[in-house]
Amino acid sequence: MTIKSIAIVGGGTAGWLAANHLGKRLANCGFQITLIESPDIPTIGVGEGTVPAIRKTLQSFGISETEFIKRCDVTFKQSIRFQNWLDKNRHGKDNFYHHLFDPPSAFGDDLTDYWLNDSTCAYAQMVSSQFSVCEAGLAPKLITTPEYQAVQGYAYHLNAAKFALLLADNAQDKFQVKHIKANVIDTKLHLDGSIKSLVLDTLGEQQYDFYIDCSGFESILLAKALKVPFVDKSKQLFVDKAIVVQVPTGVEADIPPFTKATAHQAGWIWDIALTERRGVGLVYSHAHMDDSSAEQELNQYLGGQLDKYNYRQIPMNVGYRQQFWAKNCVGLGLAQGFLEPIEATSIMLTDFAAGFLANRFPTDRNQCESLAKRFNQTMAYAWERVVEFAKLHYCASDRNDSDFWHDNRNPNTIPEGLQTKLALWRSYTPLSEDLFSKFEVFNLENYLYVLYGMKFNTKVLKLDAQSLTNAKHHADKISQRADQLIGHLPKHRELLNKIYRYGLQKV
Repeated sequence: MTIKSIAIVGGGTAGWLAANHLGKRLANCGFQITLIESPDIPTIGVGEGTVPAIRKTLQSFGISETEFIKRCDVTFKQSIRFQNWLDKNRHGKDNFYHHLFDPPSAFGDDLTDYWLNDSTCAYAQMVSSQFSVCEAGLAPKLITTPEYQAVQGYAYHLNAAKFALLLADNAQDKFQVKHIKANVIDTKLHLDGSIKSLVLDTLGEQQYDFYIDCSGFESILLAKALKVPFVDKSKQLFVDKAIVVQVPTGVEADIPPFTKATAHQAGWIWDIALTERRGVGLVYSHAHMDDSSAEQELNQYLGGQLDKYNYRQIPMNVGYRQQFWAKNCVGLGLAQGFLEPIEATSIMLTDFAAGFLANRFPTDRNQCESLAKRFNQTMAYAWERVVEFAKLHYCASDRNDSDFWHDNRNPNTIPEGLQTKLALWRSYTPLSEDLFSKFEVFNLENYLYVLYGMKFNTKVLKLDAQSLTNAKHHADKISQRADQLIGHLPKHRELLNKIYRYGLQKV
């Protein structure tokens, strides 16, 4: 049976990312793509973080970076600044480290062994000039730097609701995606268990050949209609609740060029600065902190101002679907699963999965079985790698102030793959060969910044005199580059104001 019609159920970031990926690839190949979006489901909209790969995606969709920045309250994100993730008695009460977006050791061989021999400064400060750029509150580029190009690596912070609208306009204008606002009130199946049609509250029964489930946590197709089981990961990742709030800021206030991630006794707090507000969320483990204590913790973080704002509690089901592609349906976004907000993994996995699907999309139902097997294997591998990398942030901490941190170091809660890596890295500094799949999601530099930002204890390799000399020259060059950039790059808000006024150069 030929596949020609595709229904995407659910809008938001996931649905419209899928619409753009599929539209770009399939619109000129005879496919009709329809996105069905409920008019009754609000966007969470507390500020959202991304990873650098999103720049390539947006550029491939033909979206102007200038328009994107102006329409979505965008700010630049060059790092995640992890605050208080280490024991305050050993490392100071205001300890922090950066997970930067520029690769480390840019001018020569890896400096990790050199840093282990002489860790008198922060790891990220030694291996990258971006540390100093971030701490100085500077932008990652100049107004003369063309769209999507960079002086320093960057991603974005954005207004998720406005981002979905931008993606919607682009998909409809460029790729002829049809948009229907309606609620799905029923799903009908073929005798073989695949999806036959959707029943909409306003249009009745609508039949398509293939279905994309972007309906969020509810997962009305993959979970409810097709009964795909859920793989629970709450025994490894404990954070399962969030309190979210939007905090207005002054139009001239400094904007940190990074996400703030501040640990507390049962989780952490994200703080994402947009142009006129901050999206703040406290995530916590309900097994280690009750709701009232979580509210008190967030109130303290906001200087006793929480009651001035509207805030919401959000439960989080931690894990993913046992299958991501079942019959003639693929789940994307929260319909695939959710782990926790750390490292902006939600948009990253959605973007990756949607692009991966579009590049090998079936033209006939006979192709689905083999393509589904490939897709499910790849996505399961990617999700497990994200579980490992998220868990690393907790089990590598030496905080001892609560059961939450003690429990996170219990070997029974650490994935076997991560335990194997950590055992190796206690004797040797990590190499790219230790991460041997192209679907790792997080690469060598990501592990290096987190491991040694958290003072991971790797056996020190004694370097010979020539290696020490070469490494010192390399580190000095990075330090000099940092000084040059501090004198060259504008303040973060200064660049954003210029973009609003003049726009960036087209590539």
